[in-house]
Amino acid sequence: MEPDAAPVAVMDIEEALCEVAGVKAARVVTSSDHVITEVHVLALPTKSPKQVVRDIESAVMARFGIPLDHRKISIALLADTSLPEEEVHPAEGQRARIHAIQQNVEDLIASANVVLELEGELYEGSASGPATQTGRMRIVAEATLEAIVAYTHGLIRFALEDVDMVKLGRERAAVSCVQLMSQLGEQAFCGSALVRQSEQDSIVRATLDAINRRLTFLKTS
Repeated sequence: MEPDAAPVAVMDIEEALCEVAGVKAARVVTSSDHVITEVHVLALPTKSPKQVVRDIESAVMARFGIPLDHRKISIALLADTSLPEEEVHPAEGQRARIHAIQQNVEDLIASANVVLELEGELYEGSASGPATQTGRMRIVAEATLEAIVAYTHGLIRFALEDVDMVKLGRERAAVSCVQLMSQLGEQAFCGSALVRQSEQDSIVRATLDAINRRLTFLKTS
């Protein structure tokens, strides 16, 4: 937003973004002087992230006359429920199964170890970090991603954007947002899983939910 422009309510911008085709949710962050510093969007994968960014830039400029820097726009793609059934549910051998989850806390450091079964083989990932509530959740998700990296022989890398526990009615669920980095570029994906056995189990399942449908692509990219 230009410094001399009349301030526009963040809620109005977010509502306008949600009217863009394929956009399911939007969050706009502004500075104290009403300059847009971050735009976070959840979108269906019906369009490429670059196209979604262009549509967002056009919508905000046309509606409010505000130019956006594309580098400030973050796109997270949701799972495409319109895909053919065989793509939404890949062969069982290509889906990751949880073999073991271990988490330990020593002094102020927490460590996690996750073992996944893929195509009949076991792949292990580990992570460690501060033994805070948030830190313990993050290392479980990060260990899960490291196991997938082992499965792809290091051809791709992940960055965990965030992981959290949320309350949905009387249920609790884990939500994980993962950034995938490969030779084809970067993409963000979100996954979720209801708490059934334990929080750690739901965090692993939520993280896998974000990437399970892309495992075949990840292994061959």
